[in-house]
Amino acid sequence: MRALFFNGEKLCLVDLPRPDRPEGWVMIKVKLAGICNTDLEILRGYMDFRGVPGHEFVGEVVEGPKEILGKRVVGEINVSCGKCDMCRRGLKKHCRNIRILGMKDLNGTFGEYIVLPEENVHILPDNIPDEEAVFVEPLAAAFQVLEQVHIPPTSKVMILGDGKLGLLISKVFSYSGIPHVCVGKHEKKLEKARKWGARTLLLSDISENMFGEYDVVVDATGRENGLKLAVSFVRPQGMIVLKTTVKGSPPVNVSQIAVKEITLIGSRCGPFEPAIRALESGKIVVKDMIDSVFDLEDFQEAFERAKGSLKVILRL
Repeated sequence: MRALFFNGEKLCLVDLPRPDRPEGWVMIKVKLAGICNTDLEILRGYMDFRGVPGHEFVGEVVEGPKEILGKRVVGEINVSCGKCDMCRRGLKKHCRNIRILGMKDLNGTFGEYIVLPEENVHILPDNIPDEEAVFVEPLAAAFQVLEQVHIPPTSKVMILGDGKLGLLISKVFSYSGIPHVCVGKHEKKLEKARKWGARTLLLSDISENMFGEYDVVVDATGRENGLKLAVSFVRPQGMIVLKTTVKGSPPVNVSQIAVKEITLIGSRCGPFEPAIRALESGKIVVKDMIDSVFDLEDFQEAFERAKGSLKVILRL
């Protein structure tokens, strides 16, 4: 099968055997795969991953139980052992022996075929197009914020970052009736957020009198300095939700977190069900976030494009 393989230094188009399918797993022919900021960070050394990256996808089951053969699916990316103490406590996402699609010990979706446990797979409704189905995984990550944090509608809420994840979180907040301001560096991206009801601010227009004003700040910058900014904007005894994952270490004075008595919550993958329901109902629309679709052979151009745009998709 054709696949993009990262050897620790560069990403190359190679020919690999199809993956073996363990018992209880399914094999999926990948149709489309999205490039996200985590994939770009992996190419910078994040997670020290070697193999086939990629974790956002839509595909078709080609091997597995007959009742799901030929079904169009998306899949959760965390594969747990089911036996360790974390799994027994219901924290499968934090399994001691976790494998993560396209990030840790499991080849990902930038190859023509992947394997996942059957329990990880979600069958898609017919009315969600392939291009929008690619967003289920990152949209679930956006919904995870509300799984972790109760945000009253009277709260002052800021989302830092106008990239792919920041805008998806903004969509989820608007869908959920949570007023918020989205802060970023790109007027064209912020213009999109205003269309679904978010207030927006360019980072260059921020004034110091806004520091310490926000009850909840979500860092979705994808940058090392995002947490430092969030600490500045959140009020004493406020809350920061950290969505950013990067290779480097954030330049943060942790004493400020203690002195301001800030609650810091890490937030990662989320529930697929609300993401699928929101797309199926049409109450969250994501096609406005698709920048371009490239064939796998044009991966170099695609990854370069993904550095400064919204969603870039690979066609397998």
